[in-house]
Amino acid sequence: MRVVTWNVNSLNARLARVLEWLEANEPDVALLQETKMRDDAFPVEAFAALGYESAHVGQGQWNGVAVLSRAGLADVERGLSDGEARLVGATCGGLRVYSCYVPNGRALDDPHYAYKLRWLDELRALLAARDRSAPVVVAGDFNVAPADLDVWDPTALAGMTHASAPERAALDEIVATGLVDVVRARHPAEPCFTWWDYRGGAFHRGWGMRIDLVYVDAAHAERVRAAFVDRDARKGPKPSDHAPVVVDLDL
Repeated sequence: MRVVTWNVNSLNARLARVLEWLEANEPDVALLQETKMRDDAFPVEAFAALGYESAHVGQGQWNGVAVLSRAGLADVERGLSDGEARLVGATCGGLRVYSCYVPNGRALDDPHYAYKLRWLDELRALLAARDRSAPVVVAGDFNVAPADLDVWDPTALAGMTHASAPERAALDEIVATGLVDVVRARHPAEPCFTWWDYRGGAFHRGWGMRIDLVYVDAAHAERVRAAFVDRDARKGPKPSDHAPVVVDLDL
């Protein structure tokens, strides 16, 4: 089964690119973040034309997460207690998947940062209570770079969000529920950046971060055949500032 996670940074702006990528790469399950549209505007028919069922949690011009599946779509779970459109889960062909869009945090002294840590802890609690007999993929834009290797220059983020010790500790607690960061497991020494700022030529300079993550339950992590970032999808006209992360998994 091929699973992809991709923060598309507005599906209205990038629907044609997303459809083209899906048709070319044929994932069985696609987890999208930052769709930035209402549920009634979600392009169900466009995805159905490619064979995908869809579940979407929208919030207008902010947030928004989706699961697209060609392997079945059942037991849809929408949101956490905050009420924002940041989480959607579903079962797709025996695989439980979660598409996550973690709060940004803004600044270490901002209330949004405390909210981010609470949100991550609630996600941890959800995953800790999961059915351990079923394989699970938890993926999305976590807005946290797990380690210094995942940032182009750790000193540039000193005292800022995305690389602070509490955020990384919160991710570690999520991993401790029995998950494996499969991209890092397969590429232990490569940065594998997934996000580059639109400004300052960051993409061409290599000034990126790895904040789009794919976690697979430890019992099935050894069945991952491939895990990689499609940097080419960050190129060309009007790209998202994030690249898709692709995982091929034998179930």
